[in-house]
Amino acid sequence: MNDYTRVRFTVTPNEEYATDVLAALLAETGFESFVPEEDGISAYVPQAMYDASSIESVISSFPLEGFTIKHESELIEGEDWNAEWEKNYFQPIVLGDQCVIHSTFHKDIPEARYDILIDPKMAFGTGYHQTTCHMLRAILASDMTGKSVLDMGCGTALLAILARKHGATNVVAIDIDEFAYENAKENIMLNDTSDIEVRLGGADAIKESDSFDFVIANINRNILLADIQNYVRAMHPGSQLFISGFYTDDMQVLRTEAERNGLKYLDYAEENNWAMMRFIKELE
Repeated sequence: MNDYTRVRFTVTPNEEYATDVLAALLAETGFESFVPEEDGISAYVPQAMYDASSIESVISSFPLEGFTIKHESELIEGEDWNAEWEKNYFQPIVLGDQCVIHSTFHKDIPEARYDILIDPKMAFGTGYHQTTCHMLRAILASDMTGKSVLDMGCGTALLAILARKHGATNVVAIDIDEFAYENAKENIMLNDTSDIEVRLGGADAIKESDSFDFVIANINRNILLADIQNYVRAMHPGSQLFISGFYTDDMQVLRTEAERNGLKYLDYAEENNWAMMRFIKELE
């Protein structure tokens, strides 16, 4: 049973940058999914990893001044997760006429070039967060016809699925979380993209023989810093790396690490202090 604990955090005043910081701190204690609320956020953690003392520690050491944080928790049974999303959160995401992302319970979906079906369960990556939107737009803006793509930290496999639909012919999706791994496989089948290879693991799941034209990693600053060298080993001259999942304040340290590993900075996008950066492996 994949039971989760939902913790509702009331943040006063409810400022987005404060709830973003709170989510980042909670993620370090095992929380996996976050949903904005009118008065704060709801955060979800596997029941087996729920630790009230860790939550109290995050609140007591919250680095921003002038905020009051209160919380309450409840058990969410695994089979109720899709019902939670259907009832409260997950609405179709439409990126112009290029892409629409929706779930099996949505009706009256607008037409778009790419129609992607996602049943998120407890995996991250439905298109709502700015970092995922940055990646979706970067994929749509890239010529992936006949290209090979690695999606690191794939979550729902949304990005891998879009890359495949956008013309990529060799797509590998990797996630370290077993539940995300299973959800990724389910979503890949829903979208008739069964030739996407899904692997369970972290950077260790990248094979020595792997070579990709595009590597996309929407994770977080610390993992990116630790693993950029592993991504570069799976790239050839001319390959591009898209990274997201971090704040604009983190851009310089990530750029420095990427350049130290032989990558050339191309450009970036940002929204509400969340950023995405693109690099290319220079010709040798």
